Amino acid sequence: MFKRLLCLLTATIATTVPAFAHVGVGSRDSFITGFMHPLSGLDHIVVMVAVGLWAATLGGRALWLVPTAFIASMTLGYVLSLAGTGFPVVEHMVLASVIAVGILIAASVRLPATAGAMLVGAFALFHGAAHGGELGAANSLGFGVGFIIATALLHAAGIGVRPLFVRGIGLERQAADSVTRLLGAVAAALGALAAFGAV
Repeated sequence: MFKRLLCLLTATIATTVPAFAHVGVGSRDSFITGFMHPLSGLDHIVVMVAVGLWAATLGGRALWLVPTAFIASMTLGYVLSLAGTGFPVVEHMVLASVIAVGILIAASVRLPATAGAMLVGAFALFHGAAHGGELGAANSLGFGVGFIIATALLHAAGIGVRPLFVRGIGLERQAADSVTRLLGAVAAALGALAAFGAV
């Protein structure tokens, strides 16, 4: 399953980088701006890592389907935003996604892969719209490629957390489950604090 995920991540980068390679210096600057955008906000970082972590706890098809759905839906939200589609309460939905995914992990909620993908996909639309709203003077292609790759890497980081606990640190599976739930609770708490402007 991890080989499949690695192939998916490689395919994501392989299909976006060639398109980016044919654009000019301005687009390369836009790529860097786009790549850094998900890394510049705690809410984006937490939810994207959390999506990967939740996918890993679900296992099976969800391991690749959930992060793929997030990236695809986020890209759609970005394109719709650039096309002038208005998304209401974008920031509220971004923060709601942090809280929701954190709770899903903390409560060990196990949904079918398709249902999990649909849930994170709904939230991801608003993340894409948020990226579109921050485009500014950047080139839309370079910016988009940048944040898509950054998102894929954050998902991969989240997926790698649990194997790190079990195989890297050597935690027993039950202890790893407890730490995973704790991380979910922390994510939800950070989302709640951000919603009230405390972080």
